[in-house]
Amino acid sequence: MLTAVRAPEVLSDAVSLLSADAGALLIGGGTTTVPGLNRGTPTTIAVSLRRLRSGLAGVTLEGDVVTVGALTPLAALEREPRLAFLHAALATVGSPTLRSTATVGGNFFVEEPYGDVACALIALGATGTVVGPTGEEILAAEAIAADGLPHGRILTSLSFRLPPDGAWRFRKAARRALNSASIVTVAAVVVEDGGVVSTARVALSGATRRPKRSPAAEAALVGRPLDHATAEAAGRAALADAEAFDDEYASAWYRARVLPVHVRRALIGD
Repeated sequence: MLTAVRAPEVLSDAVSLLSADAGALLIGGGTTTVPGLNRGTPTTIAVSLRRLRSGLAGVTLEGDVVTVGALTPLAALEREPRLAFLHAALATVGSPTLRSTATVGGNFFVEEPYGDVACALIALGATGTVVGPTGEEILAAEAIAADGLPHGRILTSLSFRLPPDGAWRFRKAARRALNSASIVTVAAVVVEDGGVVSTARVALSGATRRPKRSPAAEAALVGRPLDHATAEAAGRAALADAEAFDDEYASAWYRARVLPVHVRRALIGD
C-alpha cells in the first residue's frame, strides 16, 4: 500500500530516494504507473519527478542532433516543427489527452503493445543519458527498451540525429487508426546510395515483447535496390526477430501473419 509520495526538487535527491528503497516506484508522467497504484500495489513509497520537469523536459537542436528531455510530453513533440517527420507517428499514440501527459522517456518502460515511441527512437539510433548513484552514463535506446534500468537509475534525456531527407519510414497497424494499441509497428531509417540501400535501421514493436531492432530485416535491405522484391524479403526476414504474443488486441498468429506485410508497406508504401 502506498504510504508516501516524495517529490524532490533536485535530481540527485531523486536518485538517493530511489537507491535507498528497493521497492520505491518512480513516477514521471504517470499515465501507466498511477492507474497501477490506484488498483493497489505493495509499493509503499513513490518518487515523483514533477518538480524536475523544467530541467528534464524540452527539445533542443544543435546542427542535426536533437536532444529531448525524458519528461517531455509527446504532445510537445507534435508541436515541434523541426520534428515534423515524427508527427504522423506520434498522432497514432493514444489520445490527445494522453499525449499531453505521457512522456517520451516513459514510453521505454511501458508494456507492449504500447512502445511505439521507443520503436521510433530505436530506428533513429537514439541514445539515452542515464543518471544514477555512480554518475552519468550513455546507453543505446535499444538497450534501455530491452533491459530497462537498474533500480536507482533515471533516464534524463534522449538524443538522435535527424534522418536524411526521405529516409524515415513508419507504419502502425492497429484496430483503429488512432488511439489504439499496436498490433504491429515498424519504424525505419533507410538510406540509399547509387540506387541501392547503403544503411538501414529497422525497429519493431507490437509483434515483439519489447521494442527492438530487426537485424535480419536490415541485412535483407543493405546492398539491394529498395523495390518490391527487396521490401518483401525484408518483411519475411523480420519474422526471425519477432516475438509475437496473444493479447486482447490480436493473436500471436495474426501478428506474425501481418508483420511481413506491414514491413513492406513501411518501406515502400505498397
